[in-house]
Amino acid sequence: MTAVVLALGAAALWGAGDFLGGLTTRRLPVLIVLFWSQLLGLCGIAVWIAVSSAERPGAVLLWAAGAGIAGAVGLGCLYRGMAIGAMGIVAPISATSPIVPLLVSVTRGDSPAAMQWAGIALALAGVVIVSREPGGVGSRVAAGVGLALLAALCFGLFVVGLGEAAQDSAQWATATARFSSVLALVVALGWTRTAPRVPRRLVVPVLAVGVFDTGANVLLALATRHGSLGIVAVLSALYPLTTIVLARAVLHERLGASRTAGGLVALSGAALIAAG
Repeated sequence: MTAVVLALGAAALWGAGDFLGGLTTRRLPVLIVLFWSQLLGLCGIAVWIAVSSAERPGAVLLWAAGAGIAGAVGLGCLYRGMAIGAMGIVAPISATSPIVPLLVSVTRGDSPAAMQWAGIALALAGVVIVSREPGGVGSRVAAGVGLALLAALCFGLFVVGLGEAAQDSAQWATATARFSSVLALVVALGWTRTAPRVPRRLVVPVLAVGVFDTGANVLLALATRHGSLGIVAVLSALYPLTTIVLARAVLHERLGASRTAGGLVALSGAALIAAG
């Protein structure tokens, strides 16, 4: 029961953070939102390492560094996608990211279970349904779908890289991933000559994104220590539901029956992939 509560808490925090990230990106450049939220998360993880006194591993942290960059790009695509499109469309598509580590496992000789193949089919079907603009003869892709697919790819790569590095130390792997993402964002800010200034009215939402994201990571780490990894993965993969509910309650988003069904199908596929 403890693992279930923690995993659901992580999903709720991730979903809330994604909603705030997408909402804030409608008023502020995505690089600024990412920089401050990731920097705050790095500070929180540094405290976690200090408290746990974890021993630093060696070159395996290169996997974590790559994961951090992929994660930052994925979040940037997700937030921007939700800024220009419907959150109820973008969030479920981004949740299909478990397909990536599954395919990596296939290349390593690990054959997926029948449930996982079914999950891939459901996830792809859900993406097709939720991505189409209603009406008209020609099929038109909804706004934000391309960014959502790129976010799913990057999130999948993040899981692969972090999983490799976490075999030695979960704390240092997480910290290295977050440090590399912050460093990449500093470079991006300098390259684009973007000053990381945040209007006073947006300081709290931007910082809240970092608090929710970091809190979700901590809850997920604790959940894996109290229960089955498969169960934890499935429950934490439900984070888009929080985003969709908040978008409906706050922004009054209405997706229609077909898109709602498509989102649920995509989420079901992601859950089956994680459960397998």
